[in-house]
Amino acid sequence: MAAPTSARPSTSSFWADADRHLVRYAGAGDFTREIIARAAGSYLYTEDGREILDFTSGQMSAILGHSHPEIVDTVRRQVGELDHLFSGMLSRPVVDLARRLAETLPDPLEKALLLTTGAESNEAAIRMAKLVTGRHEIVSFARSWHGMTQAAANATYSTGRKGYGPAAPGNFAIPAPDSYRPDITNADGTLDWERQLDLGFAMVDAQSAGSLAACIVEPILSSGGVLEPPPGYLAALRRKCRERGMLLILDEAQTGLCRTGTWYAFERDGVVPDILTLSKTLGAGLPLAAVITSAEIEREAHERGYLFFTTHVADPLVAAVGNTVLDVLHRDGLDVRAAELGAFLRRGLEGIARRHPVVGDIRGRGLLAGLELVTDRETKEPSSELGARVTARCLELGLHMNIVQLPGMGGVFRIAPPLTATEDELAQGLAALDQAIGDVVAAG
Repeated sequence: MAAPTSARPSTSSFWADADRHLVRYAGAGDFTREIIARAAGSYLYTEDGREILDFTSGQMSAILGHSHPEIVDTVRRQVGELDHLFSGMLSRPVVDLARRLAETLPDPLEKALLLTTGAESNEAAIRMAKLVTGRHEIVSFARSWHGMTQAAANATYSTGRKGYGPAAPGNFAIPAPDSYRPDITNADGTLDWERQLDLGFAMVDAQSAGSLAACIVEPILSSGGVLEPPPGYLAALRRKCRERGMLLILDEAQTGLCRTGTWYAFERDGVVPDILTLSKTLGAGLPLAAVITSAEIEREAHERGYLFFTTHVADPLVAAVGNTVLDVLHRDGLDVRAAELGAFLRRGLEGIARRHPVVGDIRGRGLLAGLELVTDRETKEPSSELGARVTARCLELGLHMNIVQLPGMGGVFRIAPPLTATEDELAQGLAALDQAIGDVVAAG
């Protein structure tokens, strides 16, 4: 057995070690062949000095950019004072964050459980809904992504279902409202979402054993292709839940905390969920998540012996980071900034669409935008190859992009730069995307 070493290996040794020792994930499992050495603001920097503009905020999380100085200061201070506790102990950062989150939310959302990831928060929310209702059946969108732990994975339909054996009984999918590729239409060809929703729940009712507990959805489906339900949809969905005694869980992992131009995406629809889950944006890149519900639901869950905690439940280190995130969001008015920058981004994407017929659709809200590529605008014919080639060309030009490729779609770029990005940085990214599409199309 060789002795361990801390010396930096050569680039070739690095990739040899990566290929030999890392478990691969995410589809084909090919890691981007760049060694990232550091990150600051809207940019990543490779070991060989290349600068890459990050149009995905890391894993759609770093809403304040990378290495935000106030986050750095908070981590340095907090890790030297109090980092981790036994699950039955509390600290001031945890209670402060729970109170401050409640202050950003409408009544009756006021009780918070602090965890680490979106999957954990959705797992905890589903578990709570099952216990409180005394039922077990869960409904979610057919293009959903809620995480890879058991209950969250059972409610995820966009990918990852094949090869792992049967999902837990009582999980049902309803059609995702896709206005660009409508499956049920009005006379003018637009999406008839009311009829689609009625049909979806008619199918659920036909399959249900009479034990419907909750419906969990994203207000804007991100991994599902940046699909934004039409105005009125969430209110109608809530009525469907009420008619059946179900709880409504909204997963705002990517849309919460100002990204869409409001503090929470559900604000547009005037719908308050029974349970709200937050993650990604709450820690601004660090592992922090939350389940937030009403005092009534929390009390019922507690009286029934609600059990959900992890090794890192209510950790003071990341809770302190969450408080700093709220400080910056409030002080710098990043909800307004996201709306303004989102309008700037949208205008730029529309300009790209005018120049390139392979751009089929632009959608999203605020600084969460989607751009769908097709080979033919009339037929909306998809091409996964086109999306992959544009993604690769963007990286060559110094722009990191993420493309969602699902069956029947040509590929949708999820564009989610930090809320702290500048107009110049957005313009730089738009120019690179414009060039990448043009270069790929010209190459044939």
